[in-house]
Amino acid sequence: MFQRVGLCGTVVQEAGPVLRGVASQKGAGHGWPITVLRLLSWVFALVVVASISNEGFINRPDSPQEFCIFNEDPAPCRLGEWAGSLALIFSSAYICLDLLLPRVSSVKEKRRLVLSDILLSGLWSLLWFASFCVLAHQWQLTSVEDLPLNEGANAARAAILFCFFSIFSWGGLVLLSLEKMKRVSFEEEYNKLFTPQT
Repeated sequence: MFQRVGLCGTVVQEAGPVLRGVASQKGAGHGWPITVLRLLSWVFALVVVASISNEGFINRPDSPQEFCIFNEDPAPCRLGEWAGSLALIFSSAYICLDLLLPRVSSVKEKRRLVLSDILLSGLWSLLWFASFCVLAHQWQLTSVEDLPLNEGANAARAAILFCFFSIFSWGGLVLLSLEKMKRVSFEEEYNKLFTPQT
């Protein structure tokens, strides 16, 4: 931790060299909301994957063959597992990016990274919407005879609910990334206008 004197003679605590950019963003109110929302998206994806992997496939007492609890169609279970698994990977990668982005010195590289964040978050918001629609529709078509002991019903409802939550969390990431893009664009314009003359 470092100390420095800020405005009006106040002493400001700063983090070490690794988190200095994030600490300065925290004071400005820019860096932490997107990281927290990304962590929340990671948790939502984990719940979807865990619900489907744990109780998404069951078998009848008279048959050893497993089937998906969503209308005995394996496609919804696979869609939820893949969407959640890839969302976990992308969320983890972009959490690291959120921590390291302030240390990237090239404005063009920052712009590319933020643009990839916007596109990926938008794509994943649409994928979660499609997953929610497919899972909810297939759950609606599932009959009571398909689940005689009501096995996996709570897991199916949890997967559907957290797919729905993920639509908004990834959509929020798009909005926050657009704000980040505005700051990066401003930084780029500032650097063009006020380059040191040698």
